[in-house]
Amino acid sequence: MKFTIPKTLQSEHEALHERLRQATEAGGEVGEAAKTLAHLMHPHFVKEDEFALPPLGLLVALARGEVNAEMAAVLELTVRLEAELPEMLDEHRSIVEALNTLRDAAARAGHDDIVAFAEALVEHAQTEETVMYPAAILVGQVVRQRLGIGAAALA
Repeated sequence: MKFTIPKTLQSEHEALHERLRQATEAGGEVGEAAKTLAHLMHPHFVKEDEFALPPLGLLVALARGEVNAEMAAVLELTVRLEAELPEMLDEHRSIVEALNTLRDAAARAGHDDIVAFAEALVEHAQTEETVMYPAAILVGQVVRQRLGIGAAALA
């Protein structure tokens, strides 16, 4: 079974990528800070797209009480997310540091739009840490519970 990231999250990530691309074209200190940020964010976004966010595609079905054996395949993703979560949170810390550098450079250069983007992206990272990642992990726990799959079966 293929699990897809909810369209709203996909659209949000696409918009963030585009705003970051635009910031890299600002030139000078701002452009360099944006390029550094882009290099940090790319591998992180790949991980999110591979295993952290696709489980969220099951939230609506699970909230309606739906469950089927094919959903068990999501456990591979959620187990990986749980294992890699500390690393992903470390990546967030590095990304936030780079965002602060970008924000400060943009403020000095008078790029209010880039300042606002950097601040919004910090909030996005916090939302991932406090809502999206935990929700994805809960998807795995709910699927495991509803299908009667013990944690030992996943080891």
